[in-house]
Amino acid sequence: MNYIVTATVKNLPIRGITGTQRKKLAREQRKLSRMQKGSNNRNKQKLKVAKLHEKVSNQRKDFLHKQSRQITNAYDCVCIEDLDMKAMSRSLNFGKSVSDNGWGMFTTFLRYKLEEQDKKLVKVGRFFASSQTCSVCGYKNARTKNLALREWDCPQCGTHHDRDVNAAINIRNEGMRLVNA
Repeated sequence: MNYIVTATVKNLPIRGITGTQRKKLAREQRKLSRMQKGSNNRNKQKLKVAKLHEKVSNQRKDFLHKQSRQITNAYDCVCIEDLDMKAMSRSLNFGKSVSDNGWGMFTTFLRYKLEEQDKKLVKVGRFFASSQTCSVCGYKNARTKNLALREWDCPQCGTHHDRDVNAAINIRNEGMRLVNA
């Protein structure tokens, strides 16, 4: 799964909490829960857990700042999909991977960095059928609602599509249409 897919096929991997960090955090929290309330060792363990949480948070912020700066420097207008991450984490069985990626924070960073340089951020509506529409001929394929289907061929023009790249092209085109309207 990729964090960012651009219309020029540049995929950036997700950098949330890694498995080792998650295991370490869970282990330290278990230790904390077993300790006697009010003891000095419990207070020390609380600090240890808090430091781990802060480290994970700082790593995520660092990644998001670097990616938003890279995108801001490379493009004059950035078109993104307005995603409902809370609904995605509940209904699509992505769970922790969706809540760990910090999409809201990323869009905030992107917005203020683009505004600093007098560049545009365009949000395409969440109900725009970006992955279902053929970016070549405009045919809307209802079969692609299944998220397990990562690649598909357009029945009208025969073009082979990668789901994410096709969606990125459609989001870019829709964003440019909104800017020029």
